[in-house]
Amino acid sequence: MNKEFEFYHGIVFSKLIHFSKTPITIKRFPTAGNASYILNEGIGLFIKHSSKRLSPWRFSLQKVHQDEILAMKNFPLEVYLILVCGEDGVVTLTFNELKQILNDVHGDTEWISATRNPRKEYTVKGSDGTLGRKVGKSDFPKKIFEAKRKKQTYKLQHYSWSD
Repeated sequence: MNKEFEFYHGIVFSKLIHFSKTPITIKRFPTAGNASYILNEGIGLFIKHSSKRLSPWRFSLQKVHQDEILAMKNFPLEVYLILVCGEDGVVTLTFNELKQILNDVHGDTEWISATRNPRKEYTVKGSDGTLGRKVGKSDFPKKIFEAKRKKQTYKLQHYSWSD
């Protein structure tokens, strides 16, 4: 029997594959959990899902989840929290955006809430604050691949040949 998380993680993987113009690699991040992955050897993805049909969607993050996200950041990976909001869409948060709503003090259980009115963007709040901007439905997976492309372009522009 399929587990619920497999269905929601499949949504994430399908969107990543269909968006990318080049082959991608996905593998598990080496932890006991079932929510963290490494994309293209340099991007950490931590996936949470809510099966609730309508807004608001709430996500609980245990201390162990936040510790795992921090471990991915220290690996070092460029880390994204992926929130699958039922059948509505996917919210993508960078590590820095996550820190705006959940600070560095990891409580036993903290929460994130994503709210979206019809034809609007997501408002994201957490136990420790509100994200300073709205998140669009179309941000995923574009946000992940564009950030990686910008980082690669920056490295190429600042690389110097030595004799």
